[in-house]
Amino acid sequence: MRQVIVAFERQSNCDRLREIVEKSGEFSCVVCRTADQVRRAVRKLRLDIVVCGFKLGEESCESLFYDLPQRCSMLMVAPQAQLDLCETEGIFKLQAPVRRSELMASVRLLAQVARSASSQVARGASSQGHSPARRSQEERELVERAKAVLMSRHGMTEEQAHRFLQKQSMDNGARLTDTAKLVLADQ
Repeated sequence: MRQVIVAFERQSNCDRLREIVEKSGEFSCVVCRTADQVRRAVRKLRLDIVVCGFKLGEESCESLFYDLPQRCSMLMVAPQAQLDLCETEGIFKLQAPVRRSELMASVRLLAQVARSASSQVARGASSQGHSPARRSQEERELVERAKAVLMSRHGMTEEQAHRFLQKQSMDNGARLTDTAKLVLADQ
């Protein structure tokens, strides 16, 4: 069973999100209430998915994101006004109050991306210096559909959705179309 860090200042928020995530039977949660606890859990348990609020104590989760290893993905769950203040493009955002289905779709997406990254590394996949092949019309449409999902579900602009797909692809050594397929598979 895959572990996910759930990190909020208020214990009631931790409990509510932990219950939703664990009820799926796919994940177990490590609950953290401070940014330092998140850092320790990531380091000691080698966890790579963090579901959090806008801030933990006096530290914003945006600044925490920069302290985490590149392999980590962060899903920020907060009111839209706070999400608008977060300018880091690598953070996945979900507006609170959150629906159970949207939360689970987002956590599954981040888990698939992380799984894809680890299997690519295990197979020794790397860039081999070839120039990228031109995408077919079908592949371009696939990427556009994935961007549309990210834009509607997470309030991203088209540019943010494209950068998110690009960053996830680069971080995981995967093709952009493969990352797009992961997004679409979990809608």
